[in-house]
Amino acid sequence: MKRFLDQKGLSEEEKEIVHSPITTGSIVRSHGFTFIVVFLVAALGFKALINGLYSVGVQQGYAPKQPIAFSHKIHAGQYEIQCQYCHTGVTVGKSATIPSVNVCMNCHNQIKEGAAYDNNTPIQWVRIHNLPDLAYFNHAQHVKVGGIECQTCHGPIQEMDVVRQHSLLTMGWCIDCHRKTDVNSKGNAYYDKLVELHNKSSKSAMKVEDIGGLECAKCHY
Repeated sequence: MKRFLDQKGLSEEEKEIVHSPITTGSIVRSHGFTFIVVFLVAALGFKALINGLYSVGVQQGYAPKQPIAFSHKIHAGQYEIQCQYCHTGVTVGKSATIPSVNVCMNCHNQIKEGAAYDNNTPIQWVRIHNLPDLAYFNHAQHVKVGGIECQTCHGPIQEMDVVRQHSLLTMGWCIDCHRKTDVNSKGNAYYDKLVELHNKSSKSAMKVEDIGGLECAKCHY
């Protein structure tokens, strides 16, 4: 401190530092302030990037407005119409399929309740459940062969006025299900030999993971 008071021993550069007032401008121009700002921006950007990567394709709770106010609560809940009546592809193929207008009018031409749809143009429904192109999912394999209820993945659809994405539908979510779900082998001779071999080495029920349910090629090929 004494050295700074006795300015005779200071160089011109040191005198400039001693006499320079501490202002907002000087702080902003300082190397320390620049470092802090750059660090905070980089940290926030990195966090946003990580959050974005984790949320790719994750739309749990997504419930877009549809062109027609169709209520599953009325159709599947109140009137107990089976899902397969409208979504005819769910037991025979990859896609559950969206019913065409004539399927709706098969009922409404007779019931005469609700808004009739006389236009021959297809209804432009907004897709809710959308897996990435790199993932393969087959409805028939799960519903017809596996005996999985629609509500297992889609939630209490019979209680929804507006359909929303109930489950995460992420890879981790699917893998967790494959680890916990028993293979529906009853009455299916295809699994007889597999069940026999499994029971020789394990006392627990045969899970989906035991028949290759965790292999990458099952969903990515």
